[in-house]
Amino acid sequence: MKPIFLTIEGLHSFREKQSVDFNQLSDAGVFSIFGPTGSGKSTILDAITLALFGSVGRAKNRTQGILNHTENSLTVSFQFEIGAGAERKIYRIDRRYERNTEITIKNKYSRIYELDANQEELVVLADKDGEVSQVVQEILGLKPEDFARAVVLPQGKFADFLQLGGRERREILQRLFALERYGMNLSKKLNERHQKTKQSLEVIVAEQNGMGDCSQEALQQAEKLLQEATDKEKQAFQAHWEIQSRYETAKKSSNGRSN
Repeated sequence: MKPIFLTIEGLHSFREKQSVDFNQLSDAGVFSIFGPTGSGKSTILDAITLALFGSVGRAKNRTQGILNHTENSLTVSFQFEIGAGAERKIYRIDRRYERNTEITIKNKYSRIYELDANQEELVVLADKDGEVSQVVQEILGLKPEDFARAVVLPQGKFADFLQLGGRERREILQRLFALERYGMNLSKKLNERHQKTKQSLEVIVAEQNGMGDCSQEALQQAEKLLQEATDKEKQAFQAHWEIQSRYETAKKSSNGRSN
């Protein structure tokens, strides 16, 4: 994600409308935000996260206490681009909040636009607070907590990112570098291969069951039974031959007496 333009009004110390043109700042390829304590450096980052996700990481309950105490409303507008070449797209998010109580605010207006190359509005992608945040997550591939940990690290929180568990860090990096789709594709291919192997195994098992027991023990037992049957056949043939021979002898004797 590359920031293009940011407008802030009524957020923390930014009572009056202020704008940041990131294109001018990034001409040299890198820029720094510096100033004395309380000058509003972190507020610039808060404005970006508020525009993107409708929340400020360091605020209680996402938005408590972020409205300038002398104002009754705040607005943020953030324009950014993502992708490169033919995949490059530009978006703008506008949000407006009004005072609800002394420390709480309520959303009055949220909208995200896709812009053309001339930064003219093409289409409204969402116009409700929660839906805008969801569309942003889909565009960036990052959850608010991921963005806070990996892109906009609050003061004193860098060590927290380094101390994340292996699984948490891996999940964040997958979303940050859009690697999830590769993992999903690999998982899909492995699942398909598993299902094919399972089906092949079921076919082999069915064929084996149709053939009966083909173990070495069963084969030896079958050979033994075959040998026994062969021996019995020989014995029966021998007995049959002897009986036939006796019959022929008896028949000849009978014919001789008759003559």
